[in-house]
Formats: sequence, structure tokens, C-alpha cells
Amino acid sequence: GPLSERPLMQVRLGELHTWISTCDFSPQGLLGAAQKAWNSYYAKYINVRRGGHTGISMLLAGYCLLSYSWNYQHFKRHRWRKYH
Repeated sequence: GPLSERPLMQVRLGELHTWISTCDFSPQGLLGAAQKAWNSYYAKYINVRRGGHTGISMLLAGYCLLSYSWNYQHFKRHRWRKYH
């Protein structure tokens, strides 16, 4: 199919610049890309017949890492003020 309809993993390195230039970076386009990514993740890991706990575990692990990274800067600043 056309280059703009290929997923990122099917784009060759030499075609990457052209593929990126065909992407829609407007708020509507970014929202559509996020929605497409969520639907793909949901179909692959959560909405399966005999799925395990992998999808939800990945989601929770991502949330834990994101939450820790948000709070890490706070901990780092707090510790620095306490000892210096």
C-alpha cells in the first residue's frame, strides 16, 4: 500500500523521512493516532479470548513508572534541600 498507510514497523530506514512528512501533526491527527494506538493495544492484549494478565500488567507497570518519574524530581529536590 501507500507509504502513508504503513505502520512504523514496516517503514524502511530510507523511507522514514518521507513517512514522517506524511503524518498529520495537527491536534486532530495526534488524537486520531493516540486513539488508533489504544485500539491496537486493546485488541492485542486486553480483548482476547484466552488472554492472561499481560495487558493489564503492562498498563499498571507503565502507570507505576510514569508516577514514579513524576514524583522522582520532587524527591530529588527534597533530599537535596534536606542535606545541603
